[in-house]
Amino acid sequence: MSEFEVDVRVTPRAGLLDPQGNAVAHALRSLDFEGVEGVRVGKLVRLRVAARNAEAARAAVDEMCRKLLANPVTEDYTVEVRPGSAAGASQEPGAAASPETAVEAGA
Repeated sequence: MSEFEVDVRVTPRAGLLDPQGNAVAHALRSLDFEGVEGVRVGKLVRLRVAARNAEAARAAVDEMCRKLLANPVTEDYTVEVRPGSAAGASQEPGAAASPETAVEAGA
């Protein structure tokens, strides 16, 4: 088994109201930050997952999202999988995942 670091970004579905996003946009305008539109507030869930490969880690996390981490009716999510610190210490935090490991779901 290998260890993988996984980022799950959960956001409100396009077209649905986002009260938190509206509140942030209003607060930014009240602080004189002009030109801010389309604010959407979501969440980031960061996990370490043991799996035999990146595809298995992504599949497990996708199931976690469908069952718990995201509401499939109101939220979309993306999953980014990268080698864990022991397996891929050379990868910088925040570095883009390869196309095989970054997926978008819920659309």
